[in-house]
Amino acid sequence: MVKVKVSPHINTDGSINLEAWLQHTATLRSNQDLQLIRHACVLSQLAGEDKPTLTGISCLQQGLIMAEVLLDLHLDSETIAAAIVYSSVQYGDLSLDDVRDHLGNQTANLVQGTIQMEAIRTLPGLDSENHTQLENVRKMLLAMAQDMRVVIIKLAERTSIMRTLEVFDADTCRAIAKETKAIYAPLANRLGIGQLKWELEDLSFRYLEPTAYREIADNLHETRIEREKYIEKIITDLQTTLQESGMKDFSITGRVKHIYSISQKMRRKKMGFDQIYDLNAVRVLVTTIDECYNVLSIVHGQWKALRSEFDDYIATPKPNGYRSIHTVVIGPNNKNIEIQIRTHEMHAESEHGVAAHWQYKETHKQRADYHAKIAWLRQVLEWQKDLVKSGTAINPVQNATLDDRVYVFTPTGEIVDLPQGSTPLDFAYQIHSEVGHRCRGAKINNHLVQLTHTLITGEQVEILTAKNPNPSRDWLNSQLGYLKTARAKAKVHHWFKLQDYDKNVIDGQAMIERECHRLAISGIDFETTARKLHYKNKNEMFSALGAGALRTVQVL
Repeated sequence: MVKVKVSPHINTDGSINLEAWLQHTATLRSNQDLQLIRHACVLSQLAGEDKPTLTGISCLQQGLIMAEVLLDLHLDSETIAAAIVYSSVQYGDLSLDDVRDHLGNQTANLVQGTIQMEAIRTLPGLDSENHTQLENVRKMLLAMAQDMRVVIIKLAERTSIMRTLEVFDADTCRAIAKETKAIYAPLANRLGIGQLKWELEDLSFRYLEPTAYREIADNLHETRIEREKYIEKIITDLQTTLQESGMKDFSITGRVKHIYSISQKMRRKKMGFDQIYDLNAVRVLVTTIDECYNVLSIVHGQWKALRSEFDDYIATPKPNGYRSIHTVVIGPNNKNIEIQIRTHEMHAESEHGVAAHWQYKETHKQRADYHAKIAWLRQVLEWQKDLVKSGTAINPVQNATLDDRVYVFTPTGEIVDLPQGSTPLDFAYQIHSEVGHRCRGAKINNHLVQLTHTLITGEQVEILTAKNPNPSRDWLNSQLGYLKTARAKAKVHHWFKLQDYDKNVIDGQAMIERECHRLAISGIDFETTARKLHYKNKNEMFSALGAGALRTVQVL
């Protein structure tokens, strides 16, 4: 059963003992910038202590709940501060300017990014048709791509809402739980944040299927003592065996499977609760990967393994980066027991996911590197595909337009948003007109490519430039595929228009004469043709051709 964490720092009258909360935080994270967190608490108290959020609790209380979620994930101080004041900005009297003045640009930007994700916020009574969700997902992706900590703040807010959901009527609870299960829990899973995924799934299940939830919860409670004794025996036996084999610096713990995962297994295997024996799992944490396989060998030597239930996610990690070895063995009393084997680092990643990138960082100056950003964006797009496959929020008519944008990186890790089908040349003009004009080549992920290469989300693009600008008129030929965006084409047109008139006349005349020769056309009266095209004379027409304002096909 989900154990909803309640802050122990609430007074009997419902007010919050802020000083006690701060002292508790200091004991948990001694290396955090506690001064920044303290300032955030004071701001939230002044602007939101008496202002209610969606679920009726105060902005300050929701901010502290969100902060506690992020503290468990070891997020940095700026993110925790942003979570504390976020609700006060949303529902209280705190402005972004106030946040920027008192807590700095980094915290204010995180709050602003989280606000931009409000497109997917569930409000009472807004269980609307799915046609609005496509644009919502896009906006969310754009916000996430800039700083993934924004997403984790949003997940913390949703966790806070789910923990206090009982204030709503049954229909509203189901609507919010449905969205949480369909969008937020899968997102937490894609980011590898196991502890939030499990809690969001269990809380959603509690409101979507209360009878099934209560039945499993009651059964777990009734069998708790027996299961705990059994798991203690497994841990003791395994600990003795590992020590006798010379293993050191390992730890063994037991955990109960989450209610939602138990229900899924019962349905998948078509079993009753009393037929599910591996309700508990034993987890072995070691230091190195070699030790993981050593432990696996010892476990299989002690108990008979069910080969069909073996998964090596170290050799083949899950898409969200999860790594671990899972094996099911037949333990004492002929009961199945799942054993998970991983390193301490893998365990931190499985619990905290992308949040592990910020563990114990004391300054925002340390940026995630390029490869981490690419891995992040790919995970987000995989999650986006999951929504399509499951039919959640997006109908078949809209699927075709889901991928109409492409997101690529500059060499410094900045994200550039372009239409699908864009080329390195479009990218160059998106950066700056002069970069486009001087473009002479491009590298994708450090490999040379043609300027007609179609960009793919997640690629790093580097533009090779010449000293002087010298666009090619071929770039304006749509059949050659150099440019996709109207913006880039307009910039090339403008460049040619500004060049020397005489040069345009010569170039334009050469262009049309080449085409006439290629098509075996002769005896053309260019003066008459020019007047039909509303030019004063043939030189004006040639100049327009040379400048790119007129196409040869129009003349022909």
